[in-house]
Amino acid sequence: MMSISIHKNAIKTTLIVIYATVTALILYGLSAVFAYLNTGADRNLMLHNKIHETVHYQPEIVWKTNQNPGRAMDENTLQRIEKDYLNAWYVKHVAFEKNTTKGLKDYYTKSALKTISKALATNKKNNTSIKSTTLAHDISLEFFSEDGQLVVLTDSNVKEHKQIYHQQELQLETTETNTYRILLLLEDGFWRIRHILKNNPTQNPNQNLVNKTLTQTIKGINYYPQDTPWDMFGDEFDPKIIAADFEILKNVGLNTIRIFIQYEDFGKSDVKPEKLIKLQKVLDIAQNKNLGVIITLFDFYGNYDVLDWTLNNKHATTIVNACKNHPALLAWDVKNEPNLDFESRGKENVLSWLDQIIFTVKSADTTHPVTIGWSDITSATLLQENVDFVSFHYYEDLNLLSEKYQKLQLEIPNKKIVLGEYGISSYKGFWNPFGHNEDEQARYYKHFQEIAIENNIEYISWTLYDFTKIPKAVVGKLPWRKNNQKHFGFIDSKGKRKKSFQYITAY
Repeated sequence: MMSISIHKNAIKTTLIVIYATVTALILYGLSAVFAYLNTGADRNLMLHNKIHETVHYQPEIVWKTNQNPGRAMDENTLQRIEKDYLNAWYVKHVAFEKNTTKGLKDYYTKSALKTISKALATNKKNNTSIKSTTLAHDISLEFFSEDGQLVVLTDSNVKEHKQIYHQQELQLETTETNTYRILLLLEDGFWRIRHILKNNPTQNPNQNLVNKTLTQTIKGINYYPQDTPWDMFGDEFDPKIIAADFEILKNVGLNTIRIFIQYEDFGKSDVKPEKLIKLQKVLDIAQNKNLGVIITLFDFYGNYDVLDWTLNNKHATTIVNACKNHPALLAWDVKNEPNLDFESRGKENVLSWLDQIIFTVKSADTTHPVTIGWSDITSATLLQENVDFVSFHYYEDLNLLSEKYQKLQLEIPNKKIVLGEYGISSYKGFWNPFGHNEDEQARYYKHFQEIAIENNIEYISWTLYDFTKIPKAVVGKLPWRKNNQKHFGFIDSKGKRKKSFQYITAY
């Protein structure tokens, strides 16, 4: 009987503990909900992004300093109006992509929100969504009320890009330039849009810019310092090492280097000044060694969403404006191997992104030619009308290069074609027993130079050095891929020139 009593007491104790724990969890949950509802956290978490704390939308803004009737406006008020006005555009873009009204109430009055909500309900019913962004605004302040509660703006030359989807399939893509008349009211600390009127829409504005000619005959190499591959502008940046390497390249008869900008490493849309200083130092060294530089603006980047275009454009224009007047600059390569993202990101999305980035770069720099670093020769015909010269990479059968190159020349007869990457690894070991040794690598480069001379192929090889470390972001973690990637150089990891070095170029 005693054992039964002890057993019952144990059960009672367990039930009491469970009840107390559940009660505590409920009370904690209720208190957390209460705290959440009283902190305004819904604004920061709306649409799963902290709109007030993050850089999310940076179209080009030009304010016109009109003498507006009414009250004079101070700079802080103007900045707050601009911030809330752009946030209104941003949350509207997200709303029409997701078919949700979340986040809209902070930036639109109740009457304006009714109109938007009605359109969203129709789109949701029809299984339609719109991905959109604005890239530029010319804003005039027309009126600021005496009580500081009402503003009238005219927003001219608003460049808008839209992708319309039905059942998640792209149906229409369009670019428009519009003018809007905007009425904003100050409510609860937010400048909310009360009324918006579109005037004079112009569809598909002409984006054609004058093509630039690549005048230099390219004999080059893709470059990273041996000890800092894919981290050229990091903490171990050393101008002396780069200068010594560029001296080697100059002495063997090369005249061009291609270098890479990693999007996040450079600060994304808010480019880090210290990175620009290092980039310009590389250009200075190249100029001193009589080397032209092709700068690849986007590497390690694969998000082509329309709503991020303004951030990408700011990244590109900041770098272009910093370097466009440097005498060593030869050309811009807007993106390294973007066709590798066709399957995962959608071919149409990638091509649309490339189209507008090319336009952005050409608008900022009217002097230097622009290209795309396609990963294969098959993709090289894409967007050929947009670029100033065509660039492709080739790691396929060398015996087929002449035929494929000649075919590409027939398809693109009026533009220079550059082989932007080519090469072969000299790794033959445990992880790749059927690979190539240094003798075979040398024969490959000798054969390539024969093909290049016969077909007048301009080229940029991969790469000067063997590397001892390869970031997993480059080829992943698989050892056979990493070991293979380490041995593409003309100089081995100990600084010794490999047999292939004599074929780094043909004089």
